[in-house]
Amino acid sequence: MTSTETILLVALCTVAAAWLLREVVRHRQARRLRALAREAEESKQQIIVEQTRNRQLKQRMTNDMAHELKTPVSSIRGYLEILLGDKPVDDERRRYFLERCYSQTLRLSDLLADVSLIGRIEESADLFPLEPVSLSATADEARNELADRLADRRVAFSSTLPDITINGNHSLLYAIFRNLLENTVAYAGEDIKAGLELYKEDPERLYLRYYDTGCGIDPKYLPVIFDRFVRIDRGRSRATGGTGLGLAIVKHAVQFHGGEIYAQLREGGGLEFFFSLRR
Repeated sequence: MTSTETILLVALCTVAAAWLLREVVRHRQARRLRALAREAEESKQQIIVEQTRNRQLKQRMTNDMAHELKTPVSSIRGYLEILLGDKPVDDERRRYFLERCYSQTLRLSDLLADVSLIGRIEESADLFPLEPVSLSATADEARNELADRLADRRVAFSSTLPDITINGNHSLLYAIFRNLLENTVAYAGEDIKAGLELYKEDPERLYLRYYDTGCGIDPKYLPVIFDRFVRIDRGRSRATGGTGLGLAIVKHAVQFHGGEIYAQLREGGGLEFFFSLRR
């Protein structure tokens, strides 16, 4: 092979190698673009699914709100129509109707406050400031606030929480303990015990258990016990003035603090809630 042929062969090999390299790069880029396109389409579908889910949740929330508002508003309207009617109303009945109106306005106020709190946790969580909060002191605060109602129902509550502090939001931690206690007072029965304890901890989280020795619930309701406006006993719930949002607030407040919560029937009777909180 002459020197000219050698040079020509080397040139051809160089050109072929360059072309092969470009093809490899082009195919890799094409695969990458196809992969990016698939990821973009999957992300788009996830966004659509999430938007649909949020729209359905908001629609359900609106429907539930309308249903929950209907009863107290109708009651207030009925009482006021009687008081403003042409027929005379004696003082005793007038006072009764006004007291019923007042009771229903309190229920409306509680309902709107609970809905507002859940909405703020979901949409404006960054507006809840974090600070060192003593769990035992906050639990005692909730117990003291409900002391009369606990006594009326003869609920003996005890907390064995150690003097431990986490970086959290005081109002939401208070809401956890208060709503768990209120759930017991309203639905668990009389002459029972309730307790709160720390059963495990690790460097990142604390694990708490709340329980009562009351009547418990039908197991079929456990999967939906934290849903909004879920009432296990609708008649008794309305009689006790519940909004149907207490345990939903508990769940949102626990999740705000990086934790999870679940409920189960307590062996021997009653309910128990296991939840975690980020330190």
